[in-house]
Amino acid sequence: MRELATFGGGCFWCVEAIYQDLKGVDSVVSGYAGGESEHPTYHQICTGTTGHAEVVQTGFDPEVISFADLLEIFWRTHDPTTLNQQGADRGTQYRSVIFYQSEDQKQIAEQSLADTDQSGLWQDPIVTEISPIGVFYEAEDYHQNYYKQNGSQPYCRMVIDPKMSKFREMFGEKIG
Repeated sequence: MRELATFGGGCFWCVEAIYQDLKGVDSVVSGYAGGESEHPTYHQICTGTTGHAEVVQTGFDPEVISFADLLEIFWRTHDPTTLNQQGADRGTQYRSVIFYQSEDQKQIAEQSLADTDQSGLWQDPIVTEISPIGVFYEAEDYHQNYYKQNGSQPYCRMVIDPKMSKFREMFGEKIG
């Protein structure tokens, strides 16, 4: 039975690139969630006034990769200890957030956060928000599959390439 998971960990291009090639993940869609505006655009999101975060929504087969596995990757591929910031990207739209789809996902996310916070993986406390999904809005077409289509762009080379290298080192066995 296919499930959805929705994560925000800074720029959605970075998060999308991480989850795209995982075994058991059949879709990764960049979009917006967690705000008040209906049908927000990228330009509206960038103002930081809509309340939305840049997120990716993944479709996955829990028989192949679990929600807990997706969370393990989430905690290790962005900095969940910085409030409304990832690297040079700043603003509420770049916050670290898990939007859960069910009470089961909520419980797993809360336990995973507590376990990760206590593990010593991060020196500072985790500030990741855990909230119900509400409405997910798909981002504009030019944001979809961004890294794969624009890998030679300076942002991709300077920001996403190092993340992908680190990800491949840590989770190579999960890449399909």
